[in-house]
This record gives sequence, structure tokens and C-alpha cells, in this order.
Amino acid sequence: MKSYHADERGYYGEFGGAFIPEMLYPNCEELRQNYLRIMQEPSFKDEFHQLLKDYVGRPTPLYFAKRLSEKYNTKIYLKREDLCHTGAHKVNNTIGQILMAKKLGKNRIIAETGAGQHGVATATVCALMGIECVVYMGEIDIARQAPNVARMKMLGAEVRPATSGSKTLKDATNEAIRDWINNPVDTHYIIGSVVGPHPYPDMVARFQSVISEEIKNQLQEKEGRENPDYVVACVGGGSNAAGAFYHYLDTPEVGIIAVEAAGKGIHSGESAATSALGKIGIIHGSKTLLMQTQDGQITEPYSISAGLDYPGVGPMHAHLYASGRGEFISITDDDAMNAGMELCKLEGIIPAIESSHALAIFEDRKFNPDDVVVINLSGRGDKDLQNYIDYFKL
Repeated sequence: MKSYHADERGYYGEFGGAFIPEMLYPNCEELRQNYLRIMQEPSFKDEFHQLLKDYVGRPTPLYFAKRLSEKYNTKIYLKREDLCHTGAHKVNNTIGQILMAKKLGKNRIIAETGAGQHGVATATVCALMGIECVVYMGEIDIARQAPNVARMKMLGAEVRPATSGSKTLKDATNEAIRDWINNPVDTHYIIGSVVGPHPYPDMVARFQSVISEEIKNQLQEKEGRENPDYVVACVGGGSNAAGAFYHYLDTPEVGIIAVEAAGKGIHSGESAATSALGKIGIIHGSKTLLMQTQDGQITEPYSISAGLDYPGVGPMHAHLYASGRGEFISITDDDAMNAGMELCKLEGIIPAIESSHALAIFEDRKFNPDDVVVINLSGRGDKDLQNYIDYFKL
């Protein structure tokens, strides 16, 4: 049977692998040789699940959105990752990776962040474990995500601005990789999404897979079956989507819908719709779909959401798209913002703008009345209040 999981070399079909400079080889190789073994150790599993339960607040609820379901005439469930400690799914992965770093004897952590949620989640677990933390963040993202920058500093992290290129997530990632090359022995790089060289996409997906594991149990209780008809998630790099899709990847009867940021329109020149615009290339050590010019220069992505403006997509998602296993939908800024406001008004939940992209599919994508559609509500909207204020003139 065809599998949509990574093989032992870190490939999803033709995507994935580890395309890295010689200087990074020891770091990635140490991780590759140890990550699966460590994740299987009973002591690791016990500590990971204990922290997810008592610190993060898992399991997160699977909430039947009654009024939203009535409006769109289908059964819509929201997986409430917005209720995780720190406000998003990111913390599932940072807890896993900080425990991994400790097992490998690392005493310094670096990370990159776009919207700031991964930076906050990394700073949080470093404070929890008493480990030094440096977060790289694009200068533009620092300006538009000030509350998250303040949180990181309160948690004891040093926030270093990336001032090159577009001064956003891609550039922050470049800076973090440079740091890791210069500090290979004592430093672990906590990548925040299912991107980067093997084993990161697979490791991050495994840490996030707790999301779909819980969905299965919760749906059994609520609907008498483990499998929804569709599972929907927004995709930037794609970690919340990887977690929501993980246990359904090889279950063809479950439809997988990935929602990308079309920005001001797919062909406007201001978008982050990688599936529609991307060509095969290599970014941050992984072979994947990538927005690029004719001569292979990376195109600057754009989205009103700081968490979705990555010019590539994780190799798992590239494979889901190329193979046809996943249905990819691109949503504009305007449609996402309106969908976010609709959730506020209909369900009393203020979603992150990233998650609002996933909520926006119902205007055009029709479902049957008895379809069970699970949307991963990946984060809460506190960090985006200024964007909502500016957009709706609140």
C-alpha cells in the first residue's frame, strides 16, 4: 500500500531529504540517528505526555460548532488548539524538542519565528527547563507582532532581528541556520514547522500527531466513528496541518484539505499560495515546492497572516499536493479576515488569522449535510488583534 509518511531517508515521494552544507552534517546526523530511538523510550514518552497533559492542557476539546454548521449545512467540528498553553499548537512540538535536546546533552536553544507563536512556545519551554534561548525573527514581523516579542522577552529569551531580504520568516530561518553552523556542539535548533532537512519534517509531524490522535478518540465518542469525512487545516510551513492529517494520511476515505494564503490574489504578485505557484526547488535543506523566479531565485511571499508567508511548504504537503492525496485551496486576505470575524460572531471564538484561512473555505467549497468536517483551529487571535482592529476599523 502506498504510504504518505516519510521513508527512512526522509522522503515523501520525491520531496524531502537533507540538502545541507558540510558544516551542518554532524548536527543533522546526530539527530537523525537518535530521534526515533529517543521518542520510543518509555521515560521520554512518559515525560512528554505528562507535560502535554498538565502543562499544555491536553487533550484540547473537539467542539461542535452548531451555529457555523447550521449556516453552511454540514457538521463542522473545531479542534481547539487555540486553547493550548501559549495559544497555539506550536507548544506540542517545542515540548517534544526540548526533551530531545536534553537527551542529546544540548544546553542552548535557537529557534526562528514568523508570527511569534513558535518563538513564544520555544521561550516557554526553555524557561520551563532553565535553558538559554535565542529566537530569530524578521524585523518586519517584530514590528507587526509586538505582543509576542514582549512575551518572549518576559520568558527570558533573546530576540534577534533578521534584517536581510524580506525581513520575515525565511530570513529569520537563514539567520538561525547560520547560528547553528557556528555553534554545533552545545546548541539544538528547534525548527517550528515541518520544514528543513530530514529528520525535522518527520520529527515535528510526529510530535504534532497528538492532534489527529485525539481527533480519532473524540470523534468516536461524538459521532461513533474515528474518521471524519474531511480534515481541514491552514498550511504555511504546515505543522498544524501535519498534526491534524497525520493519522489519516493513509486512510483514503478521509478527505484532506490544505488551505494556503492567496494574499491579495493568487496571481497578484502578493501571495503565499505555494501549491498554485511553486516549482520544485530546495529551501532550508529540503527538496520541496517553492515559489521562485524563472532563474530559481526565491520569490517573496505575502500574506496578512505572519504565520503563512513562507515561500515554500513542508515536503509532506508538497507530496500530498503532487500526488493528489490532498486538496489544496487558496484563500485571500479579505476572505480570511471575514471568516475570522464570522467565527467571532457565530461561536464566540476569536481565531488566529492563520486559522481563519481554513474557516474561509465554506463560502465556495460545499459539503453534504451529513459530512463530518474537522477544522484544526490552530491558534487564537490575541496576537492578531491589531490586524483585526486595523482591517475592520474597530
